[in-house]
Amino acid sequence: MALITAMLHHHRVLSRAQITRRTGLNRSTVGTLIGQLVALGLAYESAPSGEAQVGRPSPEVRPSPSTAALAVYPEIDAVTIGLVSLGGRIQKKIRFPTERIPSATEAVNIAAAVIEGMRSELDTSYRITGAGMAVPGLVNQADGIVRHAPHLGWRNEPVARMLAEATGYACHAANDASLAAEAELLFGAGAGRENLIYLNGGASGIGGGVIAGGTLLRGASGYAGELGHTFVRTAGNSCHCGATGCLETEVSQSRLFELAGLAGGDAAELEHALRHAGSPEVAREVERQLEYLGTALRNAVNIFNPEVIILDGFLGILHSLSPGTLENLVRSGAMAGPAAEARIYRAALGADLMMIGAAELAFAQFLADPASAGPLPAAPVSAAARSGAPAST
Repeated sequence: MALITAMLHHHRVLSRAQITRRTGLNRSTVGTLIGQLVALGLAYESAPSGEAQVGRPSPEVRPSPSTAALAVYPEIDAVTIGLVSLGGRIQKKIRFPTERIPSATEAVNIAAAVIEGMRSELDTSYRITGAGMAVPGLVNQADGIVRHAPHLGWRNEPVARMLAEATGYACHAANDASLAAEAELLFGAGAGRENLIYLNGGASGIGGGVIAGGTLLRGASGYAGELGHTFVRTAGNSCHCGATGCLETEVSQSRLFELAGLAGGDAAELEHALRHAGSPEVAREVERQLEYLGTALRNAVNIFNPEVIILDGFLGILHSLSPGTLENLVRSGAMAGPAAEARIYRAALGADLMMIGAAELAFAQFLADPASAGPLPAAPVSAAARSGAPAST
């Protein structure tokens, strides 16, 4: 049951015939297990969509949207709270802007208040497996303590315990970029790959995650993947980590906003402004930042030998503004073998990425033992949720 539930979660829809082939189980066993999942309200079947095969068409099986997880993402100017159902489907997303950088206590209180406002809907329409928090900083995933989130100003904050006490749901916390790497591996540009590097650039700096052999590299305490602190410039600027010349001090979103003439905004606004700037100064800055980003990627390619490099946030914008530049920098600087294998893509999940990644934390224990799931919700979820219609924000 755990195997089939995880397959449905990751693939979103599979026919009975596909499940039989992928698991190696016989048809009667698959039929029995699917029947049990349907009875538990964890899956449902629908008419086949026309899969080409000999004989009677095989029904399609989908994960039930009534099983969901809560996701929380604190940033320097907002706290975003999401409801994500099995299959990585966003059912609801609420961004709560803040007038200043929220403290850990403020971020937890905001999330708890928003979740409390959703309580009636959650209690009647969803089976909640828990909550996950994606934090831009060093997080010990084993205990959910944020050791250092420099852009948020958090140190040694037990945010997982704080959120659990405030909401009553089991909570887990981890580094945002590592969670995003897993989300892109499962549902985005890295789907079907086993070795990838993910890099995200935003207001909170540059974070990364590394997938090797299909497994996220966590390190001794869950701090692995801090590629934003890769050394790229000898005479570089000082970084908050105490070093100089780190990638995130030389490749900066704030500088791009400044040159684009924007006081702030989101990635879409920045990209539009940069594309229409027509300024030599903007072109030089984009070239300069790509040069340092290429240096970091060259080192990462030599060390990890990835199939895919996924760039998100303003890093994805830099890549799209000068197609082929990063590929040329990597090929000219890295060893020939790993450089020839690496492909560079822009992240595919967009604004939903952190919600999907954080939700995976809350789904992990459930997917390992779906039969232990709690009772079915008292009322079915809406038709829109079942069909995967766009969520409200």
